[in-house]
Amino acid sequence: MSAQLWFPDPSTRSDVLTFADRAARLGDGAVRLRAAGGTLALTSAPLAPQSLLESTPTVLGMRFVRVDPELECDLVVDAASLTIGDDPRAVVLPDSAVTAPWAGVSPPRGGWVEESSIEAATLASRAQWGIAAVAEAVPEAAGEDVVRLVRAQVWGEADGELGQLPRGVAFAAFALGFIAGGETAAVRRSGPWTRITLQRGHVLTRTRVHTGLTEVRATGVA
Repeated sequence: MSAQLWFPDPSTRSDVLTFADRAARLGDGAVRLRAAGGTLALTSAPLAPQSLLESTPTVLGMRFVRVDPELECDLVVDAASLTIGDDPRAVVLPDSAVTAPWAGVSPPRGGWVEESSIEAATLASRAQWGIAAVAEAVPEAAGEDVVRLVRAQVWGEADGELGQLPRGVAFAAFALGFIAGGETAAVRRSGPWTRITLQRGHVLTRTRVHTGLTEVRATGVA
């Protein structure tokens, strides 16, 4: 018998399946499930680089819900494989997990400092602008490499209306259904991570760390 996640009520179960349904259509379609202390953190990556040279930013969407307080887990599954259980409070897990490179590095749990804010309407407008820009720039019958390049350029660009954050944070908030009403989202930072907090969820992005040879410096006596 497949393992199940148990939630306090049917509405929470529906909330989880709605997040999974949206996550299944974005990025690699995977979702990370991490539970402890009665809280389940659901994380997906609407945007993530597939190579070291790719400019696509790492952008995560995260939502927290209540779950069975005895449950402890940390696994990544195909979001589309989460199904309704016989009980209206249960979600059935797939028989096997999947791998996702973006899940290997977790955002910090503390040390967040509020720096600014962004209107939800601004997130929505920049996401819609980016979606239109990608559609316009991608030629007909374009290959996957071309589509990925265009998406990296559009969503990876720092946007002045978003406080120089990559435009992809707006895409993630919009595509995961986090934007609703006229709220103001808080922007917090912790190390290389930035988190945008909305009532329906969080969007996180990490500054890319560039590696390679350093500049050659002259040594000795001139």
